[in-house]
Amino acid sequence: MGDALIWFFTNIGMGVYNLFYAITHPGLWLNWADKEALMRFIYYGGSVQLFFVVFVLFLILTAVGIWKREILWGAVRVLEGIGNTVGRFFAWAGLLMVLQQVIVVFLQSIFRMGNLTIAPFGVGFTQSVGWFSEELKLYNALVVALCVSYTFIQGGHVRVDLFYATAKYRTKKVVDMLGSLFFMMPVAVLTWMYGWYFLWRHLVVPKPSASDTLDRLLTKSRALRWNVETIGFSPNGFNAYFLFKILLLCFAGLVFLQAIAFFYRSYLEFVEGPESEGKYHDKDVLEAGEEAYDHAEF
Repeated sequence: MGDALIWFFTNIGMGVYNLFYAITHPGLWLNWADKEALMRFIYYGGSVQLFFVVFVLFLILTAVGIWKREILWGAVRVLEGIGNTVGRFFAWAGLLMVLQQVIVVFLQSIFRMGNLTIAPFGVGFTQSVGWFSEELKLYNALVVALCVSYTFIQGGHVRVDLFYATAKYRTKKVVDMLGSLFFMMPVAVLTWMYGWYFLWRHLVVPKPSASDTLDRLLTKSRALRWNVETIGFSPNGFNAYFLFKILLLCFAGLVFLQAIAFFYRSYLEFVEGPESEGKYHDKDVLEAGEEAYDHAEF
């Protein structure tokens, strides 16, 4: 137990050091023309060191915010603004998915076309109709991965309220704080840790591994080269599946940021009382004449 506490507090201290060292030496991990710098970026992107840097920033912001609550409200507005902005923008991918599906059906079933060329700016992009058909999965992934925080902010996720619905106001806020700390954040962190190396194993060779030490990865960097995955499930099908791995990381990042925002909002509403519930909450509101679409009966 003592060794674990020493390890924990040592890493918190090193988190402060690593943060300032990374800021003052950006060339060591951002200069991707240097193969060793790229390997350092890969290593630290899914490392314990990065976790404690983020943890230290979270502790500092929380401590300052407890002293001055306006700072926490500002953090809530910024983080929820990120989730809302990203979600509202990429929600249009659902419409694009439907339109492209209609075009694919017409081209395949009626016009019997094999290829489709898109050249909106004079630069042609030609792929088989089957490629565009399989690409529809990317639009679905965009909606799922990038609209997750937006849906959470808008209260669109299903939640089990057997205990929560009958609880008192401050009890609900405690449940929300504990849920964000012990459920949302750990799941987001684990998803990021596993997804990080899952992505890079399909972008570069030699393949990096989560079990590799920094010295071993720096040794591998001597033979480092880009090898982006472009293999599809069918010969002429969609072949940019590495994009799904990037979206997995985006999903984890958005969930983590929203977990922080939800924790801060729950804490502030707990401290300030029921009158602060929903403060600065940017929720979508149906305009006059749109109610029928919200309660449509079939």
